[in-house]
Amino acid sequence: METAPLFNDIAEGPDGGRAFWTRTDDGVRLRLGHWPGHSDKGTVLLLPGRTEYIEKYGRAASELARRGYGTFSIDWRGQGLADRLNNDPMLGHVDDFAEYQRDVDALVSAARELGLPNPWFLIGHSMGGCIGLRALHRGVPVQAVAFSGPMWGIAMSPVMRPVAMLMASIMDKLGKGARYAPTTDGETYVLAAPFKDNQLTTDREMWDYMVRQARAHPELTLAGPSLSWFNAALKECAALVDMPPPATPAHSFLGGNERIVDPRPVHALMKRWPNGKLEIVPGAEHEIIMEKPQIRARFFAAADELFAAHATNAAAPGTTA
Repeated sequence: METAPLFNDIAEGPDGGRAFWTRTDDGVRLRLGHWPGHSDKGTVLLLPGRTEYIEKYGRAASELARRGYGTFSIDWRGQGLADRLNNDPMLGHVDDFAEYQRDVDALVSAARELGLPNPWFLIGHSMGGCIGLRALHRGVPVQAVAFSGPMWGIAMSPVMRPVAMLMASIMDKLGKGARYAPTTDGETYVLAAPFKDNQLTTDREMWDYMVRQARAHPELTLAGPSLSWFNAALKECAALVDMPPPATPAHSFLGGNERIVDPRPVHALMKRWPNGKLEIVPGAEHEIIMEKPQIRARFFAAADELFAAHATNAAAPGTTA
């Protein structure tokens, strides 16, 4: 695979980080990033959320490396340095969430080509939790999964929800879905919002980390979603919540002050999940992995405990678990 840029100075990831270009089966160029672990406990496929990019998880990769895991992450189509899908590069746009599964397939194929150490595990944050859940149903070869604020529903006011859903559906059908969804615009959140009462984290240092990255490399950032993305996301969330949960062992974390994803589907799905656990973090916002040190430590300790407990009988690279 062709080498791609990795801005490890702003990522603060472990030594040995590399990035690669790859293409999906529908021709979209993606960027993949790998940081090795400090031992051979396996590889975590880390699926970021909407607007995110590989470098944002450099510190997470450092934590996973200390615990013995390598990290393999992705710039989803339309995000980071992957191909943007609209003339407005700040617009987060897809027509169908099935497109993201092509990205997952490319990630898995690349992990096999690189021979990344087994067993493989998955961490999915926000939209990455939505994409990751669909990937589990499709048989992605991982032994266990940890979710952070999984997007299995989108938080909206009771008044706004029916209006937004109807508008998104109509505009999408009229072929006008490549417009910003209601209440969103072309500014990336961490540069537009103040730290006070932000919806991502209560930790000032981690907020500043995200702001530094956005200012240093604005080409990595993304702003509001399109109406088509919003319509596709609602359909995918509804479909996933209606499905029986997969058998893959799972531990989900949800902030007690979650305001971006709808907590209700998370509670409902995890209640039905065999070998599943839901942990509510009092006072935390949406981004558990970017929260205060003790919250981040708890997340990674729980993920490590889960992964270590299910590391046996792992598939060899290039096979399906």
